Parts: sequence; structure tokens; C-alpha cells
Amino acid sequence: MAGSKQFLSAFAAAIVLPFCAIIHAQDTPAPKQQGRPATEEKARNYPPLPKSVERHQVTIWSDGTRMAADLYLPKILKPEDRLPAVVFVNGTGGTKRRLPARLAPHFVGRGYAFLAFDFRGWGESESKLLMLEPMPEPNAQGEVTVKARAIRWQMDFSDQCADIRSAIAFLSGEKNVDPARIGLLGTSYGGGLVTWTAAHDPRVKCVAMQVPGMGGGRSEKAIRADFALLTRQARGETEPVPYQTGKPGGKMSSYAHMRYNYAKRIGHNNIEAAEQITIPVLIIDVENEELMKTEMNGKKVAEILQKNGTPVKYHILKGATHYGIYREGFEAATALEIGWFEEHLKEAENSR
Repeated sequence: MAGSKQFLSAFAAAIVLPFCAIIHAQDTPAPKQQGRPATEEKARNYPPLPKSVERHQVTIWSDGTRMAADLYLPKILKPEDRLPAVVFVNGTGGTKRRLPARLAPHFVGRGYAFLAFDFRGWGESESKLLMLEPMPEPNAQGEVTVKARAIRWQMDFSDQCADIRSAIAFLSGEKNVDPARIGLLGTSYGGGLVTWTAAHDPRVKCVAMQVPGMGGGRSEKAIRADFALLTRQARGETEPVPYQTGKPGGKMSSYAHMRYNYAKRIGHNNIEAAEQITIPVLIIDVENEELMKTEMNGKKVAEILQKNGTPVKYHILKGATHYGIYREGFEAATALEIGWFEEHLKEAENSR
């Protein structure tokens, strides 16, 4: 206990804000905003949209925290229209204002709903909170005021899969979306997350991913280190959530604002999850991948799926690099992804 108090007291830049403590379910009021707001999101920092496409700012609740999201739809829709839908999952440090804002018009133009969101603590989404002092007794309304740190830019494997599930749940309640035709599109780090989600969430009917990072090639030594970190976190001998530590190094050092919480990947194995996938999967890798070994990541998953008889297509973009898939390889990758969803998602039987 003493070690925990000493460590937490050393945290800097704390903020004071209200925090609702849930004593009983009725202590927490129902969120006021359940769906699409009346006003549209400002177009600042977004690429222009075609006249036939609308972008709506929406709020998605994930385990009690608001996530900021953009829902893209055709401008002209009939009440009875039920569209297939794609949830986009970003890679390291990605936000809804960047790559997905470029992708969305291509999908909406082909008759899809398209949802992009910021993970909790990323981009415009609200943060989970780390209390820096013992929590006081809640008042009669179940409320407390605490000194807390906003948990930002975490690479949190398990919680971010929960965020993806919340995004799927949001789409499932959208009046113009067919909940039986929801697919996932993930890039880089997000490719590993959609792999795990596809294996564990029956609502996902089709998956596409590009330059996916699966966490392949982890040694027994690395796994032991994850458990050792969890022990130190649990005992208050290191940061309970990475703030001063956990900064990416090596080839990922350009993401200096990000933090890895390796203890949160315990039990989260994307390669093993691939064994359970039965739905169609497209994997796009690049010929000149500079961040990882494709044979231990995307190619490895493709081989597992092929062996198990799961519908899979593995494609390598010739001459492209990891980051090149967002530039010179963008059109080719997007065409492959739309083609995959056209074949395996859009033509599926409409459930309504």
C-alpha cells in the first residue's frame, strides 16, 4: 500500500473533475444522447465529401465512456432502406478524421453505411480516468469529486476490442442499417484487433484488413515479462497505467505520445484467435513491409484460415510499403476491400 501511495503521489498534471460512482444500477442516469444528433459535425480538418454523402457526428458509449464517432450515409435514404455496414478500426495513433474520412465516400458511394470512431482516450473521445487519491464516500446521488488523470493514447488490446464491439452495437441499432450485414475493416494495429473480434463476435459477417499487425513472433520470455509487469502494476510497484513508461521505441518511436500497456495483452492472442474464424477474410500485405515480418503476422493468419477451410484471400501489393498503402497504394487497396465486401457482405440476405 505504501508503495502504491508513493507512486501515485508522484504523478503530475492531475485534473479535478466529477466522477460518478455506481453503487446500484439506478444511481447512474441514462445517457441523454442515444443516437444521431440534430446538428452536423463541423467540416474542419476533414476532406470534402461528395454531395451524395452525409457525415453525422454520433456518440457511442463504451463501458460508461463516450466515444466520438462519424457515421457516413447516403444523403438520400428511404425509411425502409437497410444497408450493409462497415466499421473501420484504426491503426496506431489513427483517428476518425484521417484515413477513414478518405475511405468513407468510396464505401457509401457503393451503398454502404460506414462508421469510424476514436478509441477511448484517443482523438476526440473521452478518456477513462485513473484516480490519484483514495475515493471518498459517494453522496446520496452516487457522486464523488476526485483527483484523477485522464488515460490517453493507450495501446490497450482488450479494452479496444470492447470499443469495437460497442461500435458494432451502435450500428446494429441504426434504423437504416441491416444488423445481419456488418463487416469490419482494420488497418495495421487495427488489423490484429479485427482478427480477434471476428473470432469472438458472431455479429461480424465479413472482415478485411490491410498491413495487419498480429503481434506475431512473441517469445516465451516476452510473455513472462507481461505477467511480471502485471504483478508490479497490481502491487503498486510501477505505474498502474503507463504514463511515464510504455513509450514506443525502435521503428515505432515516431509515436512518442502513445503508450503500450503490455499487461493488457495477456490472454489476447490474435494468431490463436484466427483458429476460430469462420467468416470470409481479406488480408492485404505489402511487398516492402518495413515495420514487421509479414510471415509472422498477416501471412501467418492467412495460412491458418486456409488450413481450416475459412474463405480467405491473401494479396500482396507489389512495390508498396507499410505507409505507402495510405498513399500510392490507397486506390488499389480500397478497390480490393470494396470488392471483397461486395462479394461476401453486400449480397448476403437482408434480414429485415
